Amino acid sequence: MDAAALSSGKGHRDENFPVASLLIRKIHRPAILAFYRFARAADDVADHPAAERNEKLRILECMWRSLLGECVESSEAVALRRWLLDRNLSFHHALDLLEAFRRDVTKLRYRNWDELMDYCRYSAAPVGRLVLDVHGESPATRHASDALCTALQVINHLQDCGKDYRDLDRVYLPLDLLGEAGAQVSDIGADSASQRLRDVISRLAIRAQELLMRSRNFSGQIRDRRLALEVGVIQRLAEDLAGRLRTHDPLSERVHHRLPETLALALAGGAYVLLDRFQSRTLPRLPASTA
Repeated sequence: MDAAALSSGKGHRDENFPVASLLIRKIHRPAILAFYRFARAADDVADHPAAERNEKLRILECMWRSLLGECVESSEAVALRRWLLDRNLSFHHALDLLEAFRRDVTKLRYRNWDELMDYCRYSAAPVGRLVLDVHGESPATRHASDALCTALQVINHLQDCGKDYRDLDRVYLPLDLLGEAGAQVSDIGADSASQRLRDVISRLAIRAQELLMRSRNFSGQIRDRRLALEVGVIQRLAEDLAGRLRTHDPLSERVHHRLPETLALALAGGAYVLLDRFQSRTLPRLPASTA
């Protein structure tokens, strides 16, 4: 069995947030999409509800070895390896991502926020960092990128918490927060969230909003205008979803955006970036101090 046998059939257009959209320069999209297909294949392996744990780990190990050139069993890893070598990019981000998927197979609970953030260091941060490296952006942008990608990961965890628990017995909601609220893990499998569980989800949505505050100026740090626009779109979509999760029950209500909502928010996010870049170029500079 290989990764293809466990494929969900999901593609980059099915994700909650844009992946290598047409805003990204054509020269950069193939490398980003190769990274996405690699991540998608590994994610499908880790999330397959029927595959055995040891089989999942074996396939992920094959992907690891294929990425490093030790074998050619994983076509997605081989394709990504070619792009990384061609662009002289680090393998570190892809290897970190595989570590996250290994944890998905072996770790089903997170004791507290710090444990979840450590997981996101491997599952979320590498995605943004790879995109920045593909574009040749400054390492100084990584802090804001990490904050945005981590917020997206938390939002996805909240949106999918019921499905993750029912299908995989996997819970990303920190156990200490559940305990403080008087909620039980089993509450996540209900048709609707109890008030205690809603309180936990709302607290975590606030944490995501705090992360998004740290990434609010991320687009302004990016030199590539088209990448900045994509980041602005993602930022706006994430802000809206985090707000919804404070007031909506992801177990019983739709939280995901419908297409008209996505388009409207994307336009707002893009307009914010363009206005910000225009103002930064047209505002007069203050004279240097003579003191």
